[in-house]
Amino acid sequence: MSTPPCIAFSLIIPIYKSERIIERLVSRLEALDFPQPWQLIFVDDGSPDRSHALLKQRLSHSPLAALVVRHTRNFGEHQAVLTGYRHAEGEYFINIDDDLQNPPEEALRLLEHARMNQLDVVYGNYIVKKHNLFRNAGSSFANLTARLLLDLPDSYYLSSFRCVSRLIGEKIAENSSPYVYIDGMLSQSTSLISSLDVRHDPRDDGTSGYNLRRLIRLWLVILTSFSLMPLRIATLVGLGAAALGGLSLIYILVSAAFGAVEVVGWASVISSILFFGGIQSLLLGVVGEYIGRVYLTVYGKPQSNIRSVEWCGYHEPPLDRQPPRSTKA
Repeated sequence: MSTPPCIAFSLIIPIYKSERIIERLVSRLEALDFPQPWQLIFVDDGSPDRSHALLKQRLSHSPLAALVVRHTRNFGEHQAVLTGYRHAEGEYFINIDDDLQNPPEEALRLLEHARMNQLDVVYGNYIVKKHNLFRNAGSSFANLTARLLLDLPDSYYLSSFRCVSRLIGEKIAENSSPYVYIDGMLSQSTSLISSLDVRHDPRDDGTSGYNLRRLIRLWLVILTSFSLMPLRIATLVGLGAAALGGLSLIYILVSAAFGAVEVVGWASVISSILFFGGIQSLLLGVVGEYIGRVYLTVYGKPQSNIRSVEWCGYHEPPLDRQPPRSTKA
């Protein structure tokens, strides 16, 4: 049996509520010009609409061959990307959004940059971001938190448009935690990280799936999954509150010794109780968040569940590899 050709890269595309853009997305991918074999993987992250059916229908008369993985429910973008990594066979794994804000043609530039500079990770740095104001603000805050906690250079914009070497991609795909932040795992796995200025197009259809709730959940994952800094901050806040209470006690004792103690109103007492009670509740909440995540991880909360893995497209799947590879005709 002949040795199968080397696959240059695996293009991984999470799909969620994408029925209105499937046609344009597949058409853009069909026009992608690359001389070597490459793999196409779609991960349907539990779309409640007809995205999965329309994707299979569109691929049935496409020159592309694709692996279509379907989750049992919506687990999140990072979980969907990791599922794609587990089925990828390329020398590099590249993931793009399904809304065509990441031009597929720019993925080839990320690949070239990673190859030329022997990098493990290349992020697409958007020259002009086309997200709405709310999404930009949320992403900027998440990026700031990640840089502070993960000790990353300010020059890296941690976008969802990234090219990852097979070595690192397979390593982080071993992670089974239900709380996933790919950029955190990448930063802990390699120092060969760079970025490349890329085009960012306006969203082709619909609105971003990242609402306030999802952004807060992502921020909490960044905050509690890759650093003990929140617990250390909680310790410092507790020490500061204790020191303030100690100074207040000394002041009262000194005032009493000199007969200068005055009866004050209840407002100041209630304010102090509420202030220190709020600090205690905050500290308990931080500790509880860590304990809760440990509990759910040990309990076995799934990172994702796969309903089906299907070969779709014009070509028949090769018989010598499982899961089958897909290449452009």
